[in-house]
Amino acid sequence: MPDTPAVHVGPGERQDLQDAVRRAGGEVAALEGADAVVWAGGPRDLPELPGSVRWVQLPSAGIEGWFAAGRLDRERTWTSAVGAYSEAVAEHAVALLLAGVRGLAVSARARTWDAGASAAPQTTLRGATVAIVGAGGIGRAMVPALTALGADVLAVTRRGHDVPGAAETLPAARTHEVWERADHVVLAAPATDETRALVGAEQLAALGPHGWLVNIARGSLVDTGALVDALARGALGGAALDVTDPEPLPDGHPLWSEPRALITPHVANPSQLQSGALAARVEENVRRFAAGEELVGVVDVDAGY
Repeated sequence: MPDTPAVHVGPGERQDLQDAVRRAGGEVAALEGADAVVWAGGPRDLPELPGSVRWVQLPSAGIEGWFAAGRLDRERTWTSAVGAYSEAVAEHAVALLLAGVRGLAVSARARTWDAGASAAPQTTLRGATVAIVGAGGIGRAMVPALTALGADVLAVTRRGHDVPGAAETLPAARTHEVWERADHVVLAAPATDETRALVGAEQLAALGPHGWLVNIARGSLVDTGALVDALARGALGGAALDVTDPEPLPDGHPLWSEPRALITPHVANPSQLQSGALAARVEENVRRFAAGEELVGVVDVDAGY
């Protein structure tokens, strides 16, 4: 790799990303002849890349849209922003789970003071088992917060490698075990063909009437019809969703009026927190690229993430 890589930053002027390239020892350059591209736009905005480009940094952690658009090839290295926004999203996920188990989803909708028997039911995370399905960067960032609150973490990763702080880690092939073992489940897995409708009627029934499902991954991981049915029947304690299927969730959808559902409009990674995190990832990867080191967040084109 070149000692001073020529890096094209686009689309438009992104001074924060250009500064990150320079801090890492790179040179901001035009697209033609560039060694690498840092792209802050979407897949349909990315121009055709010259053969000189050996690496492209993408701005998002979830990249299913790039696969759907057919933009990821095997001719060069692609890196996502996976892990760059972990702390912000993990904080949001823990907030959703806490809001669910402490009854805030119901109480926040109340229009009269009622602290009696009809008030929202509350439980605690102390002594509970929380399963994190897809314990990558976000999941790992959740573990210290959950254990500080007294919960035990059951982590699921692709290959079952130990997750620091988790009581136990399972490989993805054993995901079916978590539904009966966990009190609550957080979804943080990538959206792939294998994870589509990962959570359906069977899984929700196993989680049970006191369990909360939190989804900060992608809406496609959950069978929405099965979720609506489980919530309506009281077969699930509740669902806290930052992502839905369909998305945006249409006005009038049953989930909006379901008292056991807490919905935030895909804001776990707010734009005001993204810029600094992406710039830090760009700086790190440009430095690694210049040094010939392994990049962070390399996309496995065959695996789909």
